[in-house]
Amino acid sequence: MSGLYLHIPFCRKRCTYCDFHFSTTFENYRTSLVQAIASELALRATELDLPIQTIYFGGGTPSILNFSELDLIFNTIHAHYPTAPDCEITFEVNPEDINEANLLYWKGLGINRLSIGLQTFSDEDLLWMNRAHHVNDGLAGIQLAQQCGFDNISVDLIYGLPGQSLAAWDASLQAVFKLGVQHLSAYCLTIEPKTALNHLVRQKKLQPADEVLQSEQFLWLVQKASMHGFEQYEISNFGLAGFHSRHNSSYWKFQPYLGIGPSAHSFDGKVRRWNVRNNTQYTNQVGKNDKWFETEHLSANERRNEQILLGLRTIWGLDVSTLTTDWTPKESAQITEFARLSWLTISNEKIVLTEQGKLHADGIAAALFRVD
Repeated sequence: MSGLYLHIPFCRKRCTYCDFHFSTTFENYRTSLVQAIASELALRATELDLPIQTIYFGGGTPSILNFSELDLIFNTIHAHYPTAPDCEITFEVNPEDINEANLLYWKGLGINRLSIGLQTFSDEDLLWMNRAHHVNDGLAGIQLAQQCGFDNISVDLIYGLPGQSLAAWDASLQAVFKLGVQHLSAYCLTIEPKTALNHLVRQKKLQPADEVLQSEQFLWLVQKASMHGFEQYEISNFGLAGFHSRHNSSYWKFQPYLGIGPSAHSFDGKVRRWNVRNNTQYTNQVGKNDKWFETEHLSANERRNEQILLGLRTIWGLDVSTLTTDWTPKESAQITEFARLSWLTISNEKIVLTEQGKLHADGIAAALFRVD
């Protein structure tokens, strides 16, 4: 399976919690950067097995792109990357960009899956998050997308917000379920060091949620999603039958993918590659076909560690038969202890985390890592 990821580093506003690579002052160079993305697409066309099975536009805010910019990108993709007839094409969208003209245009391009960043159903929380939309914008946008024929819609929510009660979190979940969407991505708020949110917390203007409440909200999410027919196929991702994100699933299954755009990552099974996190530098160096990326050859232990980390996050679990070497006695003892704690189950060469185990996923994986 081959996946293509495109990073669009444009945003209208800087969300307080976000540490992704993006810019809010891009108008003077947006044309040249989009042209550089098209150039990188052309330059790297031989790196993936064809046809392409999935395409994912992330960011940033891909829905900021205008029609001519999208035409250039899609024409370049079609010129160099044959796509499968059932290619999943996901487009990340903010509610303020949703209107009938845009929806019909996106659909005409072949985009068949929308990922809409709602984040919360509280206008008060949207305000401190510095989001550019209100709750009603998100509700109306999803309904309009459905009316325009989009039948594969994912929404993003964040839990563990400052001051968010379990009842408030449940209200957000119930609002999503009433919308009739097919997929939900729900992430626990993390306070990253170089974000406005970290500054607000340090100034004591916001009080972060405690870990006990965050855990309660996670378990509530799992329970309520299951009651509404959503399968938790990855720790933060829930889909109705037939609506798992095929593109993101390829990451968790340790499959190759190609990342295009500033800060985008690529992986071919052994080598990880990442593009420079500077829009001007990226544009200039791609334009000159001068190296705009760094590479890292993963050691056998590093590949094994990533397989463990990613596999344990999913419903498919860690397929032990794919590991290059067997467990050491110490590792086997550690797995036995996690099983005794009811944090994981072992069956048919697969290790799968339980609901309680998912609360400790990173720690369980780290306990099984090997250091070179």
